[in-house]
Amino acid sequence: MTNNAIPMGQSRTVQTRLVLPPDTNNHNSIFGGRVLAYIDEIAAITAMKHAKGHVVTASIDSVDFLSAAHVGAILEIESIVSSTGRSSMEVYVRVISRNIETGEEKLTTESFVTMVAVDDDGKPKPVPAIYPETDVEKRLFETGPARREHRKQKRELSH
Repeated sequence: MTNNAIPMGQSRTVQTRLVLPPDTNNHNSIFGGRVLAYIDEIAAITAMKHAKGHVVTASIDSVDFLSAAHVGAILEIESIVSSTGRSSMEVYVRVISRNIETGEEKLTTESFVTMVAVDDDGKPKPVPAIYPETDVEKRLFETGPARREHRKQKRELSH
């Protein structure tokens, strides 16, 4: 842990949303694009809390849609900074769907988003390092370097 490192939990952000008819497709399940917008928004808020300033989305690294959420379901969207670079932050986002009548909860979506802290001129600026405190945070933190290497390899292949 470096001297300026802060706990991962400080960036934790939670949003709750209701799935309404305008948010859904012809199957009465939420549009994937709507979920992506929620993911991008909460990742930005989480990264801004950590960077204490402005951020931009560098990439949505992965999105796994695991199950559908239907009209009337409550979505609980939770995010945390899971890894940091010099100016970049990897943000882990998970979306849980809750059926209000049965109480059933299911993981609907998991995603990793890379955000970059920027100054007033839009230039990258440094962010603090992080350290994990819970078992879940430790798993995310320890697997971060492998995800970063994967992103690096993807960039190299696309150039």
